[in-house]
Amino acid sequence: MRQHTSIHTMMAALCGLGLGFAAVAAAGDQPPPLPVEPIGVVETLPAEYPKSWFLVHDAAFFHMSDGKVYVLDTARESVAEQVKGTFNVSLMGNIRQSASRGEIYATETFHPRGTRGQRLDVLTIWDQENLAPLGEVILPVGKRFMGMPERYALLLIDNDRWLAVANFSPAASVTLIDLERREIVNEIATPGCSLAYPTGERGFSSLCADGRFLSTELAEDGSVVAQLRTDAFFDSDDSPIFERPAVIGNTAYFPSFDGLVYPVDIGAKVASPGEPWHMVPEAERGEKWAPGGIGIIDWDRQGRFYVLMHADAKDGSHNGGGSEVWVYDGRKQERVQRIALREWGISLAVSRGSEPRLLVTNPMDMSLELYDGRSGEFIRTITGFGQETPLMLHGAR
Repeated sequence: MRQHTSIHTMMAALCGLGLGFAAVAAAGDQPPPLPVEPIGVVETLPAEYPKSWFLVHDAAFFHMSDGKVYVLDTARESVAEQVKGTFNVSLMGNIRQSASRGEIYATETFHPRGTRGQRLDVLTIWDQENLAPLGEVILPVGKRFMGMPERYALLLIDNDRWLAVANFSPAASVTLIDLERREIVNEIATPGCSLAYPTGERGFSSLCADGRFLSTELAEDGSVVAQLRTDAFFDSDDSPIFERPAVIGNTAYFPSFDGLVYPVDIGAKVASPGEPWHMVPEAERGEKWAPGGIGIIDWDRQGRFYVLMHADAKDGSHNGGGSEVWVYDGRKQERVQRIALREWGISLAVSRGSEPRLLVTNPMDMSLELYDGRSGEFIRTITGFGQETPLMLHGAR
């Protein structure tokens, strides 16, 4: 018995010694420990965003209170270099950037118990240099537009002095905010008419369900000088239009579900719709091309606008996206370019500057595809930066 115990003790000691030698040898093969990184470092973004930057609005469609915006530099190749920062936009909000004020505005909604409790609607004002909140304006409860992200749910007016916030509760109105004082100065009823498009020197127009515009002229103090409805210029039953135009100078180009473009003069106090023209050349109309998607249209500094298009259009396909992006010269009323996408697209945006870049959301895997806006050549896929549902894209200003 003693002999067996001695053998067991000796074997255990040898095993322990062997493990010790193995540990020392393994330790010798390991690289030195990483240096301790500093914490609490806050980087500052440039006051003027480069032309290659985009604001990518991820609505977090499956958990909407966690929406956010990514600031991306599409000129970079790695994710670490592409992502410049993020900020939150809670519960299907909308954003608008003011380059002249160095601020980004976001409508948000909060509940004190996460999914329940007394609702709070706010306009959050973000500093675009450090993506920190500068302040907020409490909005009327339960009124702000909540839905798929829209470019014209928010509108800057009077050289960015005011911000118009579109309401839909379902009563339609616009809340006017003084950005200097950060307070509400007026709420303007727009019965039957939604969103806010720039009109005149100090005003806005809203698109009405009966095919008309309601144009609102504002006084210096934000009160209403006049409201005027235009004649109907489209049939919302037979040939509805998208509420998502490309605004270039004093003209807003509204595409229709069936492939027409309605140019609207917004330079005067009252919107003035012009005659529509065909987006699809006559020889190709048998292929049934039409616009489709969420963020379907944007424009570049050369005065061209870009539209997501799909073939074999039918009733209900207007939100489905497209396989191509068609580029138009609105003044000549003609298509000047076709860009075949590598993957299906659901939303697009175009960068500013003399070398436009086209960014498109691929709904299959929610990656982003980048194209040269002039040649149409594919540049790269941008993905893996934490995105889930980047449904609205904005070229940074």
